[in-house]
Amino acid sequence: MNEALPSRKRGDKSAAAFTASIPFDRRLYGQDIAGSIAHAKMLSRQGIIAEKEAELIIMGLISIREEIEKGEFSFRTELEDIHMNIEARLFDKIGEVAGKLHTARSRNDQVALDLRLYAKEAISQTIEALVGFQRALLDLAEANKDVVMPGYTHLQRAQPVLLAHHLLAYFEMAQRDVERFGHCLEHADIMPLGSGALAGVAYPVDRSFLAQELGFARISANSLDAVSDRDFVIEFQAASAVTMMHLSRLAEETVLWSSAEFGLVELDQAYTTGSSIMPQKRNPDVAELVRGKTGRVYGSLMGILTTMKALPLAYNRDMQEDKEGFFDTVDTLLPSLEAMAGMVRTLKVNAERARQAAGGDYVLATDIADYLVKKGTPFREAHRVVGKLVGYALEQGKTFQQLSLSEYRSFCPLFEDDVYAITVDSSLRARDEPGGTAPQQVEMALKRAREIVEAKGG
Repeated sequence: MNEALPSRKRGDKSAAAFTASIPFDRRLYGQDIAGSIAHAKMLSRQGIIAEKEAELIIMGLISIREEIEKGEFSFRTELEDIHMNIEARLFDKIGEVAGKLHTARSRNDQVALDLRLYAKEAISQTIEALVGFQRALLDLAEANKDVVMPGYTHLQRAQPVLLAHHLLAYFEMAQRDVERFGHCLEHADIMPLGSGALAGVAYPVDRSFLAQELGFARISANSLDAVSDRDFVIEFQAASAVTMMHLSRLAEETVLWSSAEFGLVELDQAYTTGSSIMPQKRNPDVAELVRGKTGRVYGSLMGILTTMKALPLAYNRDMQEDKEGFFDTVDTLLPSLEAMAGMVRTLKVNAERARQAAGGDYVLATDIADYLVKKGTPFREAHRVVGKLVGYALEQGKTFQQLSLSEYRSFCPLFEDDVYAITVDSSLRARDEPGGTAPQQVEMALKRAREIVEAKGG
């Protein structure tokens, strides 16, 4: 190791391997080099190092980045982390002037910077993926805007709804996810460099220049907080957990809907696999995996919350545990969004089966109760009457349409011939209030949703 670099006491190699973060923080090389280039420029502008020294440092850093991207860089575990690996290589390339790069900087504010830069990129990619998922939902909803299906509560058929209305519920969930990640981006968009180890730095640095050079909206207000803050990581993990929960709910419904018992949709073969023993099977593996991967994202959130819950200010080595779960969440969330968007885009809807299901199991019972209410019956009484009517129809093996008017009137004299005008379509039309499933309302909701995604571009 170069003598200009700090070194640990030689000892048990297992201890060195245990404390090293290079196996996972090596993926921060781009952010680390970008931060070092900006730092070198700032040191030169402020007269802290010579301009030629800064130029030499920057050329060396660019060369190192190229080595890494070409797979020619040798990462060394004994150097512990990405910062020291890059700095050691910089010494190899340009000599002792490399030692000036760490002026007015600590690994504490350096890693905080790297992680914030990475988080900003990950958040932007997540928002883009969420919008892609929204587009897939919206395309499917628009292509099937006249399809009627049963809405469920307690997984029991409840009332008829438009499939587009159901899909737009997931659009709204994704929209809240976009907004959550937007807030997370605001909190990640704070430049910590210049905080030093914990107390600030004793050099005339220009933190505003660094923020501008690195694309940050503002600089951190407190050096202790800047090096010990991982709220933005926690917020990303929390927002990711909510997003995965939303994806998992849709995945579960897809598993159910694609089963023979429901038969509402058919999955594209690209998103299913066959059985090793039963040739007729088409297993919804992608949906099931998304459902399963939700748990690991939850686990990462619990991990970082537990790590941070009792740490005194400022930096503690426990915080090295902030990265692996974070990286794993990014590596789980983005492919899950992409996979679910692809699955939704290729989904085939069985419109006939959906309408058939929407008219079964007395799903118009609430509409018949509303019918009696409009004729002056208190709702609780109407609910009681229709409950008995359903029980009678079940005993007789009849649908509402098959009951005679005399049978209706045996339960309430207010029933007239117009009770037979109550249908799935009339039920839909009746819910013509903002947010309802009436075709007119859903049409407006589809238009609004399209305006939202188009405003986001892409």
